[in-house]
Amino acid sequence: MALKVLSALDAAKIQLYHFKAIIIAGMGLFTDAYDLFCIPPIMKLIGRIYYLDHHDSDKCSVMPKETQYKTTPTAVVSTLVSIALLGTAVGQLVFGRLGDRAGRRRVYGLSLGMMVLSSLACGFSICKTRNCVLVSLGFFRFLLGVGIGGDYPLSATIMSEFANKKTRGAFIAAVFSMQGLGILASSIVTMVVCRIFAVSSNEPKSETPDEADL
Repeated sequence: MALKVLSALDAAKIQLYHFKAIIIAGMGLFTDAYDLFCIPPIMKLIGRIYYLDHHDSDKCSVMPKETQYKTTPTAVVSTLVSIALLGTAVGQLVFGRLGDRAGRRRVYGLSLGMMVLSSLACGFSICKTRNCVLVSLGFFRFLLGVGIGGDYPLSATIMSEFANKKTRGAFIAAVFSMQGLGILASSIVTMVVCRIFAVSSNEPKSETPDEADL
């Protein structure tokens, strides 16, 4: 029975459900790229909020506040960037296996739900101290990576199963091309949000606005 269904899909003409599958799977990969690549500019913001210049703290102590340079240590940036990739590797193994056993559509929905909840959690600092913020962000970034890891193999598999023989390569390429748009959108959104904060905040430029923390 399963072979008959796959054979019918291979020979099917291009229909509306093909484009629906492209949009659904493509938006999944769009959010994957957005979530993975939004962290570098965010680490710049974290450095501005929680760090003085860690290279020369004595120099910063005698400099005016307006000229103090704030940056996140390289080790912290590397950890928060790589922890999501570690979660992605775990998610690919876990959700890939679950997709084969429990059904791809059901597991695909589970991975997307995990991505949404983890993304929302990453957006909230659950406390004001630097260490607590970084630990909570790292924890939720790992969970986000697990969800992303589930989306990668399932999106490609679902799209390849729905496409016919003639258009399979083009459809899969269309789905994965959404990653580039996700990377671009992550930087654009960060710049727009930063500009909104700069315009709306009445605090002096040397001060971090209270809106930066919950």
